[in-house]
Amino acid sequence: MAAAKTRTSTFSRNLSTAAPSHGPGLKCGPNGTVFLSSGIPDLDKILGGGFPLGSLVMVMEDAEAPHHMLLLRNFMAQGLVLGQHLLYSSPARDPRGFLGTLPSPAASKDDKSRERDPDQEKGLRIAWQYKKYFGENQLDGQRDGKHEYSNEFDLRKPLERHFINGPRIDCVSIQDCPDLSTLRDRCATFLSQFPRNDGSISCAGRIAIQSFCAPQCAYSNMEWDMLSFIRSLKSMVRSSNSVAIITFPPSLLSPSFCKRWQHMADTLLSVKAIQDEDKELAQLLTGYQDMVGFLNVHKVARINTQVY
Repeated sequence: MAAAKTRTSTFSRNLSTAAPSHGPGLKCGPNGTVFLSSGIPDLDKILGGGFPLGSLVMVMEDAEAPHHMLLLRNFMAQGLVLGQHLLYSSPARDPRGFLGTLPSPAASKDDKSRERDPDQEKGLRIAWQYKKYFGENQLDGQRDGKHEYSNEFDLRKPLERHFINGPRIDCVSIQDCPDLSTLRDRCATFLSQFPRNDGSISCAGRIAIQSFCAPQCAYSNMEWDMLSFIRSLKSMVRSSNSVAIITFPPSLLSPSFCKRWQHMADTLLSVKAIQDEDKELAQLLTGYQDMVGFLNVHKVARINTQVY
């Protein structure tokens, strides 16, 4: 009697396929989504893992306080520590000067205990010798042979100079762009380094655009042109292994265009300063005196899902 053939369904999962490998600072999520850290561990947890690759993040600034700069600093510093490429654009005449304000990763408790242990001094000397052969960038950002996905940053300590002097950083002054086509071309050239594919992802890119509709920009009154740029940037980011963040002051936009900008975002955040003397809020929140502002999550990205 012939042996019965095993019937296989067309919906059966192919278990022989190996999971794609990813570079440092990337984490796999559900439905094939790959996350990139925001640089704030608690925010990554709230967002379900971080910012998905290929997404556009928009942050509404507070006119009373520059708390959005904290988000940008952590986002940019996290990428540089992990050796990821960065494109930073701002209305400042010298945007590269902002890199000097980026925070340094805070030392963990394990690192502090190792530094205080005299028995480890010989091992530390050997580790420093290895840096001569492997390079500092290959050892920084690693703990016990593993790269940190999201670091805790110390805002009082600046990022080490060798992180911000590398060739991976491209800085653009919005004041030097006569129109948005120049900035669009710079973004397109940057994103062309990280084409989207189904295989392994060796490296990812980060774009940070600060105060996009600032009055210093020549196109600050061209709302349709700015909306067209955001739509074009979102399309380019979607087909690349990168994440773009745009911060903007909503008070400088008309209500209708402000809503359009918010709908364009995959992830929408806003920051708001806390008043110095708010007695009702002080009674509701523990540790109110140590707080400087609120971070609101209005929209979470839903890429590679059937829900949007």
